[in-house]
Amino acid sequence: MATTESKLLQGVIDPSHSRVQFKVKHLMISNVLGSFKEFEGKASMVENDFASTIVSFSINTSSIDTEAADRDAHLKSSDFFDAENFPKIEFEGKGMTQKDEENYDLNGVLTIKGISKPVVLSVEFGGLMTDPWGNKKAGFSVTGEINRKDFGMVWNAALETGGVLVSDKVKILCDVEFAIS
Repeated sequence: MATTESKLLQGVIDPSHSRVQFKVKHLMISNVLGSFKEFEGKASMVENDFASTIVSFSINTSSIDTEAADRDAHLKSSDFFDAENFPKIEFEGKGMTQKDEENYDLNGVLTIKGISKPVVLSVEFGGLMTDPWGNKKAGFSVTGEINRKDFGMVWNAALETGGVLVSDKVKILCDVEFAIS
């Protein structure tokens, strides 16, 4: 009986083929999409068995981009990310639980503004592929939701008609490609 030996894979995020975005309700009626332009991450995983996956991910908070300079400046201020005092958002993930053939839950700790909280992110595994130059790549889509107030981002404005300017819930939307070694 032949056995298949699983291989340990090490990878770093390929930023030119990855996106880190978020979405939040504005005026309780529409969504504002934003992204971070500077980030880095690495992962180690066993091929065909992601249960022991370890992920380390870091985002430069000053690289926020919502396509509105005034809003970006406000988001970098102490009302939100306080980029001057907290230049990084960090995530440490340890282990994925398989839900079905392509979908997993990634358990980890997210740190924003020096506040660390456990989070569970949904991960869709896109697959492993070798590019035309012989480089092995792995693709993942990562989604989740956090409450920004849990991380000390409590600024808001009440609306005359009821409700608030900015939702407490923030949706995380990431597509990442790892260069595997």
